[in-house]
Amino acid sequence: MKQIFFLLALVAGPFFIQAQPGDDEPRDTSWKKILRESNPKINDVVHTKLDVRFDYDKSYLYGKEWLTLQPHFYPTDSLLLDAKGMEIKELSMMKGTSKSPLKYTYDGAQLKVKLDRLYSGSEKYTLYIDYISKPNELKATGSAAITDAKGLYFINPKGEDKNKPTQIWTQGETEANSAWMVTIDKPNQKSTEEIYMTVPQKYVTLSNGLLISQKKNADGTRTDYWKMDLPHAPYLFFMGVGDFSIIKDSYKGKEVSYYVEKEYAPYARKIFGNTPEMIKFFSEKLGVEFPWAKYAQIVGRDYVSGAMENTTATLHQESAYQNSRQLIDGNVWEETIAHELFHQWFGDLVTAESWTNITVNESFANYSEYLWDEYKYGKDFADAHNFEDMQGYIQSGGEQKDLVRFHYADKEDVFDGVSYNKGGRILHMLRNIVGDEAFFKSLNYYLTTNKFKTGEAGQLRLAFEEVTGKDMNWFWNQWYYGSGHPKLKISYNYDITGMPGMSEVIVEQTQKSGKVFTLPIAIDVYTAGNKERFHVVLNNAKDTFYFKTSTKPELINVDAEKILLAEKTDNKSEENYIAQWKYAKNYMDRKEALDFFAKKSMPEIAKGLRDKFSKLKIYTIQKIAATPYKTDAVVLSDIEEMAKKDNNTKVKAAAINFLVKNGDAKYLPIYQAAVNDSSYSVAGAAFKGLAALDTASVYALAKKFSSDAKGALGEQVNSALLTKGTEADFDFIARSYDKAPPSQEKVGMTNKFAEYLARVNEISKIKTGIDYMMNFRNMIPEQFRSFVDPTFKSAFDKISKAKGAEVEAYIKSVFK
Repeated sequence: MKQIFFLLALVAGPFFIQAQPGDDEPRDTSWKKILRESNPKINDVVHTKLDVRFDYDKSYLYGKEWLTLQPHFYPTDSLLLDAKGMEIKELSMMKGTSKSPLKYTYDGAQLKVKLDRLYSGSEKYTLYIDYISKPNELKATGSAAITDAKGLYFINPKGEDKNKPTQIWTQGETEANSAWMVTIDKPNQKSTEEIYMTVPQKYVTLSNGLLISQKKNADGTRTDYWKMDLPHAPYLFFMGVGDFSIIKDSYKGKEVSYYVEKEYAPYARKIFGNTPEMIKFFSEKLGVEFPWAKYAQIVGRDYVSGAMENTTATLHQESAYQNSRQLIDGNVWEETIAHELFHQWFGDLVTAESWTNITVNESFANYSEYLWDEYKYGKDFADAHNFEDMQGYIQSGGEQKDLVRFHYADKEDVFDGVSYNKGGRILHMLRNIVGDEAFFKSLNYYLTTNKFKTGEAGQLRLAFEEVTGKDMNWFWNQWYYGSGHPKLKISYNYDITGMPGMSEVIVEQTQKSGKVFTLPIAIDVYTAGNKERFHVVLNNAKDTFYFKTSTKPELINVDAEKILLAEKTDNKSEENYIAQWKYAKNYMDRKEALDFFAKKSMPEIAKGLRDKFSKLKIYTIQKIAATPYKTDAVVLSDIEEMAKKDNNTKVKAAAINFLVKNGDAKYLPIYQAAVNDSSYSVAGAAFKGLAALDTASVYALAKKFSSDAKGALGEQVNSALLTKGTEADFDFIARSYDKAPPSQEKVGMTNKFAEYLARVNEISKIKTGIDYMMNFRNMIPEQFRSFVDPTFKSAFDKISKAKGAEVEAYIKSVFK
């Protein structure tokens, strides 16, 4: 699963923040004494056959299920099944074609079944269950990562919202599919699958495996038969239903398809079209061919997370949708597409045997983003992503958490910056330590040894040991079964008494935990422009290294490949950083130098404007804005040229935004030309410039561009209309608010939206706007709402005071 952790910004910080009780409140820490072991396997699910139809008026699923199981090893006469919030109409043992009722008890979450006799480990048996799934009546709690847990979702089932399609989709992870099918809902179960879905003929369906047949029924419905011949975990079962266009590609004769709303059919290949190339790349890199019969991707409305790697049928949230103008600035969803695809190997082919070991799913999927970026867009692009993800972990507050989590309060808690970001960075270090050939051969061994079964961190270690011939316990104990990360203070001495020609490097580990990390690294020593590399190991609280050189080194570059997951205080001199910019070519080398130049307000900061990598150009522009060089004539000339002619639209937009802050009217012709640019980023920056120079014309300008305004342009247009818009602008403003992705920006927009609604007269429109606000608020899990409810209360108060009793009553009915 790829998480879109919007709560990080909403709550109190940038990444993976969890609510904590106040210091004066008791904290339940009993979970720290509970070992989160693998679910005991008394019975194994062997095959799941489902026949389902949907009641759109009630949001019910009517299901008939044939569940084949067998004792795992020991004989048993009982069975425990997960079945959340269902009405069980019949539960029987199949005897050929006849059925024999079984005794059971049901507590609303689990079925305790008494079998008809004792079954041995080699005996299969099949149960028949007739049931009704009522997901909207299920009391389920989500998390920061997955905002709901009712398994089955009816989206606009009665078609009451004319701006939203009617859809059905499922979300199984962690253990929510048992809200719509009876199973043993644990990740260490594996089952083959058949699903018969009866739906209105106007809709298409998607599920795991292949579509075997379709049968039209006399009542205007159609029954689609999907079959999955290879075993996979219950949480990876999937159903999708809706009015989708299906765009088809292929990979080695296997269908690769994209299910999108008809509006986005023209853009589907531009959004998802790299998928066949990704499958080829990952298959070749891993030495394991894509293992499944097909690969489909579907975009669901109101999805409760980022994306989900259902076997052969990945589900994406609607943020995946982009039109051609958005895609000009780059496909913001491409790394998510890679992430979910890599799960088809790490997570689906080999599945974490428990949520404790989610790292063998999510850390790999996270690192696949780096692998794809490196292959497709180059090392700089990948290294920038690596740094961003590392910062995400560091800011997450996860220093006290082990990567393999044997203790947690709730299974949802493991979906965090440790399992994702930190785990991905650990794999990056491991790759550097063992080398590329050994790294990918070890992954191949892990996958082929455990295919269609489960895996854990220990099995991954054994795979690396088998391939490399080296004991890897030191690495696993430190990074997988330990917590935290090193904090390094790096110092240099080039004038050592009694040791002429020697340079000294001192590396101190300053983390307060007292833990000392073992860190194999490279140190590059540059003398007269020539580089000599030394491989060393940091393994003490304070390590000192000496290097003999003919002249004083221009630069000693510790962690030369910039692979460490660490926080560093590097005490290089001004001359060292100038040499680092000149000689050391990695992305982080250049970024570190630019940071120093900016901090010291050095003229060398302008060198970044000519960097080969667009993200560093943008970074330089942003850094210069906080230095005295923001008014330098040469700098302004360079940035003006970038605003006019740079080939990268994001660089061009950053340059225009810089000029806007300058406030000089001479740039008006640049804004006038750029506001019609095909890139929303460029057009949005230019709009801001025009608005700054002519505030009286902002509303007219916003109206002019409102018919096609998304991204940065949409933000500017929407901001202008929120402030100056009339009732006639309601549709655009309300739709923009409703479609805005959950973020800190949307929280800020909520107050402005409320101020706009306070100026609207038509009560039905006001209520619609309130509904949109509540939709956003309700996306936030209950345990986090206390952080944002004051914002919503303030916003609703503004509307109530302006609009009177009827609106006030309506707000009270929905906001409790």
